Amino acid sequence: MEIRRFPYISERRHLADVVEEAATERAVIAYTLVVSELRETLQSLAAKKNIPTVDVLGPMMHGIQLITNESPVGKPGLIHQMDEQYFRKVEAIEFAVKCDDGKDPRGLLRADVVLIGVSRTSKTPVCMYLAHKQIKAANIPLVPEVAPPEELFLLPKRKVIGLMISPRLLNGIRTERLMALGLAGNADYASLNRILEELDYAEGIMKRIGCPVINVTNKAVEETAAKVLEVYYRGEYHV
Repeated sequence: MEIRRFPYISERRHLADVVEEAATERAVIAYTLVVSELRETLQSLAAKKNIPTVDVLGPMMHGIQLITNESPVGKPGLIHQMDEQYFRKVEAIEFAVKCDDGKDPRGLLRADVVLIGVSRTSKTPVCMYLAHKQIKAANIPLVPEVAPPEELFLLPKRKVIGLMISPRLLNGIRTERLMALGLAGNADYASLNRILEELDYAEGIMKRIGCPVINVTNKAVEETAAKVLEVYYRGEYHV
């Protein structure tokens, strides 16, 4: 069995071409046409050629209409339209990329949320997740040898969120990361003493700012992002 797809049918002449091609095969036409005139045209053309048709979308739309007592808009492409929300999402994604890992400190002042934490606490994936929720998120890595940008301390503390993690778990994550890169798993980056030093330093920065802190130990990116959104929308500090 062969399946042929004909997307973006918007004119009657296109339907005629589809029916003519189907007529040369032992075919069934399964369709999802939003515009009622096009549906009627297809059914009429197919009937003349004795081609069976299956309306995939129609029964579902009829059922929804019965429940809501509302008529379908009848306009194709609405689910893919580039509205204001779409452009806000694109802008947020571009912002997250530009301000990832402290690359553009000046952008911090334009951020909705700034995540801070040591390396491998899921700062970047959480920022990208938030960007798809139309939130401009930046992140700053906290490293004892590198002072955070001054812009970080100019932000309202409600905009800054610290990410902390269990030292043992972070040790395992960093060791696996080094091995995946083909490096020695016992490098200083993954040593427990180094990790404890970094976490102590990060905790000091977070206390200085007075920002809420989320423990990301054993949390998926979606879970951490949900906690961040709680802070963002509700000002919920006990996370």
